[in-house]
Amino acid sequence: MSLRSVGFLVAGLGNPGEQYRDTRHNLGHLVIDRLAQNLDITINEFPPASSFIRAEFGRVRIDEEEVILAKPLTFMNLSGESIKALLDFFNLSPSRLIVVHDDLDLPLGVVRIKAGGGTGGHRGLGSIIVHLKTDEFTRVRIGIGRPPGRQDPAKYVLNPFTERQWDIIDPAIDRAVAAVLAIIRWGVERAMSEYNRS
Repeated sequence: MSLRSVGFLVAGLGNPGEQYRDTRHNLGHLVIDRLAQNLDITINEFPPASSFIRAEFGRVRIDEEEVILAKPLTFMNLSGESIKALLDFFNLSPSRLIVVHDDLDLPLGVVRIKAGGGTGGHRGLGSIIVHLKTDEFTRVRIGIGRPPGRQDPAKYVLNPFTERQWDIIDPAIDRAVAAVLAIIRWGVERAMSEYNRS
């Protein structure tokens, strides 16, 4: 695989394993799957030369940009290990990273773009910031809402969506896909003005 001319890394956060596939914390993986489906590419693991990356990824051309779509195969709290390895492997700076993730602080199905900033308590983001030593990367946030009552947020994010919630989340995945494409095509500032409207 040639490493030349790669413009962006789009990394969707989640946990590996079929038992986590449709859980709230795996929205990032689901967005990467939808992107790959829409762009007609396959996301694969690439051993042995790149096995240290611990991710499934594929390469696709979006307009004038060569883009890597990736799903880290570390568990969520170790996402930074995989993403740092991917950036190093493709010789990309954190400024060319787009991270897609679930967000407890947004209402269910709301999609927002954010450039830099803190973690909001998201441990996957925390791991990325620790490993990259910067928070200056772009995020596409997908709201999952707060857990009801006194339910532990750590357990809430590992539960699947209800059927009724899927009616909201499925189109939100499409909006997140469109937001990623807008960042790549237009730049983050224009994409934010389009997708962060009330």
